[in-house]
Amino acid sequence: MGNGEYVVAHAAIRDDPTWSVLPSSGGSRCRRKCESLAVGAPSPRNTASPLHFCTGDNAPAVTATSPLNNATDVSFNTNIAIIFSEPVDVSTAWYTISCATSGSHTATQSGGPTTFSLDPAVDFGFSESCTVTVLASEVTDQDTVDPPNNMLANSAFSFTTEATPPPPTFIHDIQGAAHISPLVGQTFGNVPGIVTAKRSNGFNLQDPNPDTDPATSEGIFVFTSSAPTSVTIGDAVRVRATVSEFRPGGATTANLTTTELVSPKVTVLSHGKPLPAATVIGIGGRMPPTSIIEDDATSTGNVETSGVFDPANDGLDFYESLEGMLVQINAPVIVGPTNSFNEIPVLPDDGTWAGPRTAHGGILYSYADGNPERIIVDDGIVPMPQGLNVGDHFAGSVTGVIDYNFGLFMVELTQSPIRVPGTLTKEITVLPTVNELTVATFNVQNLDPGDGAPKFNNLASLIVNNMKSPDLIAVEEVQDNNGATDNGVVDPAITISTLITAISNAGGPTYNYRQINPVNDQDGGEPGGNIRQIFLFRTDRGLSFVDRPGGDSTTPTTVTSASGTPQLSFSPGRIDPTNTAWDSSRKPLAAEFLFDRQRLFVIANHFNSKGGDQPLTGRFQPPTRSSEVRRHQQATIEAGFVQQIRAIDPNANVVVLGDLNDFEFSETVHTLEAAGLTDLYDTLPLAERYSYVFEGNSQTLDHILVSGSLADRSTLDVVHVNAEFADQASDHDPSVVRIELNDTSTLCGLSVRVSAKDGIGSSLCAKLRKAAAAQDRGDLKAAQNILKAFANEVNAQRDKAITSDDADLLILLANRL
Repeated sequence: MGNGEYVVAHAAIRDDPTWSVLPSSGGSRCRRKCESLAVGAPSPRNTASPLHFCTGDNAPAVTATSPLNNATDVSFNTNIAIIFSEPVDVSTAWYTISCATSGSHTATQSGGPTTFSLDPAVDFGFSESCTVTVLASEVTDQDTVDPPNNMLANSAFSFTTEATPPPPTFIHDIQGAAHISPLVGQTFGNVPGIVTAKRSNGFNLQDPNPDTDPATSEGIFVFTSSAPTSVTIGDAVRVRATVSEFRPGGATTANLTTTELVSPKVTVLSHGKPLPAATVIGIGGRMPPTSIIEDDATSTGNVETSGVFDPANDGLDFYESLEGMLVQINAPVIVGPTNSFNEIPVLPDDGTWAGPRTAHGGILYSYADGNPERIIVDDGIVPMPQGLNVGDHFAGSVTGVIDYNFGLFMVELTQSPIRVPGTLTKEITVLPTVNELTVATFNVQNLDPGDGAPKFNNLASLIVNNMKSPDLIAVEEVQDNNGATDNGVVDPAITISTLITAISNAGGPTYNYRQINPVNDQDGGEPGGNIRQIFLFRTDRGLSFVDRPGGDSTTPTTVTSASGTPQLSFSPGRIDPTNTAWDSSRKPLAAEFLFDRQRLFVIANHFNSKGGDQPLTGRFQPPTRSSEVRRHQQATIEAGFVQQIRAIDPNANVVVLGDLNDFEFSETVHTLEAAGLTDLYDTLPLAERYSYVFEGNSQTLDHILVSGSLADRSTLDVVHVNAEFADQASDHDPSVVRIELNDTSTLCGLSVRVSAKDGIGSSLCAKLRKAAAAQDRGDLKAAQNILKAFANEVNAQRDKAITSDDADLLILLANRL
């Protein structure tokens, strides 16, 4: 039951549908015929009446404009935007535009019914005041509650246009023939150009009228902070901005800077302009240097502050002279697989003038040849095809703008390329003969159970099917059982057993293993992962492990002499593990093996990483390779260890292998070679000398070195199954060496050593040489008869000049020849 004042409406009002009562803070509000209302006293009723809510109507109003009222420095060719409080209808003469100098303006109207845009038929003058007036009588709302309502009053706003622009400052003058703009820090009011590309935080601008100096770039990046919405590719614009040098990564990095225009005011002069012709990099355009990245920086090494700017000969200067410009790469061939950042290295013109090339179409790196013809194309603007391998191509040509980031000049593509697949296939090594021992190194890239079955199965397939189940594998980057979880766990038993099981399931042998746990978080690598090297070995082909327990994470193994034969105090054991050279790095794992009773010393390595080195294409030239100082120290320690073995037995069989994180031409490797070792990579054809691809440079990080007694009997095969492929089980290729331990020369030497009487060994050697000669001339029957005579003589000396065990070994080895 209600009890309050009420309003009585006369019949004329009740019959008028345009009248409404609107609630307000002070009671009811009428909009018309209020004089016909009378207020009555309360008359309570105890019966309910149907509820009815009336909606009211406000007059339309202008709620926002562009330019704002009293705005200054407005572009002379600005459009005008007017936003109403509700949908409205407008007449053909609903506004006026009046300016102090240019007078009245008509405009083309678009938009509505709430937001309207006016494009003046004639541009405004410079430095003039203009007023836009919205006429109330020509604007009505569209609601259907009552008849249309006009604005209550005219709405006007004013603005002042920009001053007359100064003479143009051209991009090539801003860029200059240098890495740093000669005009850095200065503000210019009229930098003209065509918008060639848009990014998430700015756009590229290029002058369509270049100067005659190829050393000065005609392109520049305009930094807008957020995605630019006021410009479109093909717009001719005038930019007022400050010249700045932006160093990606921060001021302390070795990265080069990018010249930019910052805090810009952009005026669009016209739309739909043709883009400047893209500069072709390669045949028919500008040819980049093919070996020198930079060779004339002064003693400071900073190319931004010293040296000669030489785009014709220096790769850094060549790409700097194209910074921000549209470029075109014809017939691009891919020289590095898709990486996690979708950065794809290519060579122009199918690489016909680039080199040296690899057997599969990559390009080889050396200190003398950094491959500046190699170009990184990126997906910062448009998507990139996935799954690209070395030797693939992009159809036709690709176009983009030159940028610099992450220590690299890049071409940010402006159109998505089309992949043309190549013919790259995973290699398969040669099966060993019965006389050959196969030893391999394989970096499995942070392997732990969390990687899941696919990675373990992929690795197992490579080991069994492509590497042919080597007798011995030095495996690097094996993590503990919980990977990157940093909770003190260092045990890798689950990781290793999972790999061994996967190998067996793939049809391979059942491997055994040896390893030593590191001290938690002391060996570098992924935090918490506790990576280490392990030995996987199979025993079904004559190989056995010599166990000498006692080695642990901090106790070193040493070389001792047992009756003139070198041996390790611990096997497996770590070499000088507390030496500071190994701080935050993997300690070498040394062990002894026997293959048909021939002793083999094997040292598995994973030297200090290259982290912290300056980029190849950074401001400091030549770049400082700070990480190699530690590797030189590590190589010196290990070389000394090898020399201790060879001092006792110059003919000792020693294999040093693993991820040395350095090149075959590095001081690191040369230090090891000075200990009497041969890097088997040097025995390969040049086109095969790589196990890793970094930023499109094919290079060697993984090595197998052998002592002099093995060098002539070793055949190395780098099994290219990972580094060139987007689909990788690891980022390293494995290497497998076949070592002929049971050749005639070896058996002859063994016969002499085990014979207690003078002349017996010589007689046996003579028979072996005759057998070898018969084999060489193809008379296998004669060779077999001679070897039978060898076995008969051995048996005749059994338990006399030759022990029974040694006699068995000699006959076994002879049967394998």
